[in-house]
Amino acid sequence: MLIQAQPAAATREFTQRLSATPRGARLARRLARYHLDSWGIAYDSELSDAAEAVVAELAANAATHGRVPGRDFEVRLALGADTLRIEVTDTRTELMPPQSLEPPDGERESGRGLMIVAALADQWGVVTRQVGKTVWAHLPLPAVDRRTVASR
Repeated sequence: MLIQAQPAAATREFTQRLSATPRGARLARRLARYHLDSWGIAYDSELSDAAEAVVAELAANAATHGRVPGRDFEVRLALGADTLRIEVTDTRTELMPPQSLEPPDGERESGRGLMIVAALADQWGVVTRQVGKTVWAHLPLPAVDRRTVASR
């Protein structure tokens, strides 16, 4: 009897290059929400809100700290069976995120972005590239979103 291998669950992916500007970071956040909704993750869901916050922080960092004039940053979303992977790649290698996260002084207006990412994600990290770096985060899919995504 011939047994055929079943394909693995499809991973949905979205990748987009955007200008390393505040406008590009804002667009990254909106595109992430749009694509998650098209994959069955509702705009008002907890996962959609968390993903929007993570994309917003990582894209803002890429546009602010990872910016090289004339170079874009890239956003990638990959939706698997139980995890959403978010990646933001910029072209600046010498400015890496800190190894340990500590709250900034109460007077500072910045420095909390990666703490938000760490609070929302199961895991996050940085991968160096020949040119630049990729900061990634994994968000778990709640059971209700797993069922919705699997049915689409």
